[in-house]
Amino acid sequence: MSGHWSIVVSDRAVLSDLFGANDQNIKIFEELLGVRILTRGNEIFLETDNDKTRRVFKTILTECEDQVKSGHALNPSIIKAIHSSLRNGETEEVDILKQNTVIIPNGAARVFPRSVNQALYIESIEQNDMVFGIGPAGTGKTFLAVAEALKAVIGRSIKKLVITRPVIEAGESLGFLPGDLETKINPYLKPLYDAMEMLLPFETIKKMEENGSIDIAPLAYMRGRTLSDSFIILDEAQNTTRKQMKMFLTRIGEKSKTVITGDITQIDLPNPKSSGLLHAMSILSKIREIKFIYFNEADVVRNKLVRKIVHAYETDREK
Repeated sequence: MSGHWSIVVSDRAVLSDLFGANDQNIKIFEELLGVRILTRGNEIFLETDNDKTRRVFKTILTECEDQVKSGHALNPSIIKAIHSSLRNGETEEVDILKQNTVIIPNGAARVFPRSVNQALYIESIEQNDMVFGIGPAGTGKTFLAVAEALKAVIGRSIKKLVITRPVIEAGESLGFLPGDLETKINPYLKPLYDAMEMLLPFETIKKMEENGSIDIAPLAYMRGRTLSDSFIILDEAQNTTRKQMKMFLTRIGEKSKTVITGDITQIDLPNPKSSGLLHAMSILSKIREIKFIYFNEADVVRNKLVRKIVHAYETDREK
């Protein structure tokens, strides 16, 4: 047909991942290229006479196919990053996505970045001793930090993983909650276990806790300690006070790596302006050895509805 051009995907095994559920990736291609795209079996049809558009699509498709074959899950953020980098004649973003895979030793797990910011976050953690990951819920801040930590500990480049978070959140004080201290603390630490259990069997996590390779505790328990040869993660850092943040940052010893994660739109302190994370962002951003990675709604990798919810709140906050 006049105005139609087609390309055949030779490897049928990648079709479902390449096209996406209900052809959602095809819809992204249409949006980016401004053309109608149809599929029939392993053949893709473009309704365009424009040779440049055809060449661009062929190149994007090849890059996306390579991503799928290497185990990456395609999503709108990755497709848009590939399109943007190719359109601008730059392949750096595509290379970042390809290169920054977290492989936990002994076949435990393999984690792929699902956005350019996630890839930059992984790269920053591997190249720097201290990284701040700041952004909305669902962007993978904690999960990717935990994956990097387990990679380091299981690979024996670091002795132990220490994960901590403040335990007074959402207006609740532990003193007013029922039960003993462990019972009170567990709900606050459960999300950290959830992240690990997505990467390792529960039995392995328990064994690592028993032999001291994993230490999960409330932030208050960090006082007086020196954390050497450790991969340290401070989660929910927006709910630390300035004093707590300073206390935490000064616990770090030799041969340690630290990741601080937080969402500055979800500060639960009585006075949000007193957040230790906000203060740290202000006074530490010029220190060359400390890296700050900022996530946004485009990096949300949970249910697509979460991205829309984050966008709605961000829009309202800007009013």
